[in-house]
Amino acid sequence: MSGMGDGYVGTAQDAVRIRRLEKQREAERRKIQELKTKSASAKGQPGLLQFGSSTSEILETAFKKETVGLVTREQYVEKRVNIQSKIEEEEKEKLQKQQQEEEELQLEKRKKRKIKGNSRLSFAEDIDNDAEEEEPQDTENLERLRRGKLGKDPTVETSFLPDSEREAEEQAERERLCKQWLREQEQIRNEPLEITYSYWDGTGHRRVIQVRKGDSIGEFLRAVQQQLAPEFREIRTTSVENLLYVKEDLIIPHQHSFYELIVNKARGKSGPLFHFDVHEDVRTIADATIEKDESHAGKVVERHWYEKNKHIFPASRWEIYDPTKKWERYTIHGD
Repeated sequence: MSGMGDGYVGTAQDAVRIRRLEKQREAERRKIQELKTKSASAKGQPGLLQFGSSTSEILETAFKKETVGLVTREQYVEKRVNIQSKIEEEEKEKLQKQQQEEEELQLEKRKKRKIKGNSRLSFAEDIDNDAEEEEPQDTENLERLRRGKLGKDPTVETSFLPDSEREAEEQAERERLCKQWLREQEQIRNEPLEITYSYWDGTGHRRVIQVRKGDSIGEFLRAVQQQLAPEFREIRTTSVENLLYVKEDLIIPHQHSFYELIVNKARGKSGPLFHFDVHEDVRTIADATIEKDESHAGKVVERHWYEKNKHIFPASRWEIYDPTKKWERYTIHGD
């Protein structure tokens, strides 16, 4: 119990254990203090590399340590030049190292691609072994084999496959032909057309007038009205809408054009609608296999006269032109 305070209560073994623990704690405190002292001294030393700092930063730190206090200008410049040269050498070595690493990486990638490409051939190992002895010749043979294996077969029919270039050429050709056809049709519409007609008021008054093939029946009747007005009073007082054009026993509506009748080879009840002159079939021998070649003068009739006489021949044969209706044979009398 000796050596302990008056207030301590315990055995001698407890006292020994307590002293041992106190000594251990004291030793640990001293060890921690020594480590702190060493760490602080190492951090302040310029000659040691610090973790996480680059070489240029370390050199700058060393330069600052060496120039602490009073130094001459010559000493300052000399130390600055030495530090700068060391920094430049360090940067140069670093750049060279990066370039070397990049070259090695590119070389490694090329080797991998070469190995991957050769593995597609069943005889790749033989080619690699022979390449060491005859590199130029075997390289050419290998490239030729690759091209031959992966290329197209010129004997295979490929015209049915999609081809953007061929389709573009065909589309351009279609557009060119379409424009050419439209120009030709416009030229046909502008061609002059001579029409023989007869103004019919119970008797015929035959006239000849010239229009364009592209003119409509209404435009033709307007020109006829101007031609007949000096001679016939009823024509002067009527309008174009009250005039009818009857060709081959068909009343042609005003909206149709001569161009339509010509292009479609339209047929009437008693003859073709695409001939506008007057001629008869002069064949001496009849041939049922050949259509009769006759054309009769169209009639220009006032609507009032037609409504009053449509039950009398020839008006009784007349009917409205229908482009969808086909006439198999021509007739002159009766239905």
